Amino acid sequence: MTANGKKQRWYEARVMPSLERFPERKETFTTSSGIPVERVYTRDDVPEGFEDELGLPGEYPFTRGVQPTMYRSRFWTMRQYAGYASAEESNARYRYLLEQGQSGLSVAFDLPTQIGYDADDPMAEGEVGKVGVSISSLEDMMTLFDGIPLDRVSTSMTINAPAAVLLAMYIAVGKRQGVETHKLRGTVQNDILKEYIARGTYIYPPKPSMRLITDLFAYCNKNVPRWNTISISGYHIREAGCTAVQEVAFTLANGIAYVQAALEAGLQVDDFAPQLSFFFNAHNNFLEEVAKFRAARMLWAQIMKERFGAKKEKSLKLRFHTQTGGSTLTAQQPENNIVRVALQALAAVMGGTQSLHTNSMDEALALPTEKAVRIALRTQQIIAYETGVADTIDPLGGSYYIEKLTHEIMEQAKAYIERIDAMGGALAAIEAGYINQEIQDAAYAYQQAVESGEQIIVGVNRFQIEETLEQDILRVDPAIEAAQRKHLAELRARRDNARVAELRDRLASAAKGSENLMPLFIECVENNVTLGEICHTMRDVFGEYRPHVSI
Repeated sequence: MTANGKKQRWYEARVMPSLERFPERKETFTTSSGIPVERVYTRDDVPEGFEDELGLPGEYPFTRGVQPTMYRSRFWTMRQYAGYASAEESNARYRYLLEQGQSGLSVAFDLPTQIGYDADDPMAEGEVGKVGVSISSLEDMMTLFDGIPLDRVSTSMTINAPAAVLLAMYIAVGKRQGVETHKLRGTVQNDILKEYIARGTYIYPPKPSMRLITDLFAYCNKNVPRWNTISISGYHIREAGCTAVQEVAFTLANGIAYVQAALEAGLQVDDFAPQLSFFFNAHNNFLEEVAKFRAARMLWAQIMKERFGAKKEKSLKLRFHTQTGGSTLTAQQPENNIVRVALQALAAVMGGTQSLHTNSMDEALALPTEKAVRIALRTQQIIAYETGVADTIDPLGGSYYIEKLTHEIMEQAKAYIERIDAMGGALAAIEAGYINQEIQDAAYAYQQAVESGEQIIVGVNRFQIEETLEQDILRVDPAIEAAQRKHLAELRARRDNARVAELRDRLASAAKGSENLMPLFIECVENNVTLGEICHTMRDVFGEYRPHVSI
């Protein structure tokens, strides 16, 4: 008897009598992406030949992991996202996290820094140090990494529009420490397309923005070979409300656009592709998230091999950082967030992440306190050292449901990419409003499900309690902004301002041409040209992006 025959017999003999006594909770069950979920899965539910296509860990198409031994050799990098107020305070937090066992740094920048304004710019007023650390100059960057050896620590920087400038500062700090650039390890997010889609911290129009990205690709290929030159981010797209399938599809579509832009800039795919990395969300539907990570790896390997003709094995590997879902955290009963984060982190690990940030329980209320950050880090350490899930590779591989879901997510994401290709690629789809509309529709459908009670959020629309929140809240001292302004005034007074003016003129001229701007960025920051001055110089040349709004 076939598996389907057995399922039919089981349904008639067991399920139907049971349903008469105990009706199921819902008429239909689906994942967050609307994929139907059956009562039980058998071998017949897995598409024929799919199991053979999966490969083994470390082998194409890397569905089961990018390394042949995965966590049996080395755990994922435990990289807590941190940064607030001044460089001094953030440096203290980094040192604390490293002392607590964190194995990599992840820098959060404040909003003015993210959009290329100095702390003393009128546009920065009231925002300095609020959602991340304020960095306006090389001196700030030196303070941020004071006492932290850059040849021994891997650093991720969540920065996009001015990413090349912040990386130039990081390289300059390394040089001051005596660290050669080829020893620097880390990642710069540098993903402008998702800013146009979901996040909004863009500065320049798409064409010059893509030039800055490919300039960084080319420079790092020759000078900083261990640096991941981009972290193509689905995280923020998911935070904006998309589904798991859309997260894979839109992220990989953006990845295709970056690869194409680099090729058009004259780079060879196997020269830059090994330095591409990705950034995904770990959301609440545990099994769907595990399958999502596996599907993304498999699909990207196929894209790089079949579409772009990549030959190097490293060019085919989708390596990714994961952050647990910030939008899933609740201000109500915030201790519940510890459980949510633990399950989301477990999904990331069982899905094969290379790096992980676990959100703190109080982040729906404010920047995390030291205690909350410690609990978040301990969550990762408990998963690593106590649960045993890291002792075998791809522990859910072979589950009929996981394999069916992996295949379904991959096929649906592939269909989205084909639609985006037909529009002319990711940038054209963004400009047409297609991707934004898809995300908005998904977010609206989810909110309707929450408000109707179909989607239960524990402590919010079910299992509420009367509570008075007694959480310690981290508050950024407003004096930080005044101190940053004073520091910048002193810097401008003692630097060689004639040299600064000359460098800004050279930068404007270079921006009008086609030379790689990275060496000039490094020269600028080493001569105390500030972030805002560099970005304003390029604003004058490139202009600012203004999204098209249809009325």
